[in-house]
Amino acid sequence: MSSAQPTPVTDYRLAPPVMARFVGAYLVLLALVLVAVTVVVASAELNADLIVLVLGLGILGLIGLAWWLRSRLVVVRLTEAGYRVRMIRAAGATEARWTEVEDAVAAAPSGIDCLVLRLRDGRSTTIPVQLVAGDKDDFARDVRAHLQRAAS
Repeated sequence: MSSAQPTPVTDYRLAPPVMARFVGAYLVLLALVLVAVTVVVASAELNADLIVLVLGLGILGLIGLAWWLRSRLVVVRLTEAGYRVRMIRAAGATEARWTEVEDAVAAAPSGIDCLVLRLRDGRSTTIPVQLVAGDKDDFARDVRAHLQRAAS
């Protein structure tokens, strides 16, 4: 007696260079906030502990952001039923069932390597592979394997 095992959910997270950009932007913003708070504290002769408090909260925010980007944020989720894309601007259709997908093709709009999932209703989902952590060829093979399982 053999039963088909359900395909596990595959999550693709944000690529480390892209995470570094988010963290860098946060650090610049934190520095600007600290400069503003320092100017306010100095000009209003407030307690300097306010600067330390803002810095401490900023560091906690940095730790929280890094943790969320590293372990919680899923950019692409592939399931047995379909896929969902998050945090990608101009992705097009952000989710669909595999039965709605006509094919998956490689494309390079504006010189950026992408995997394009073309849907039967004319919509498409464009996923820049440089945003996805892991090997781009393995990612494309995984998407195509999900498509083939849904077709059979």
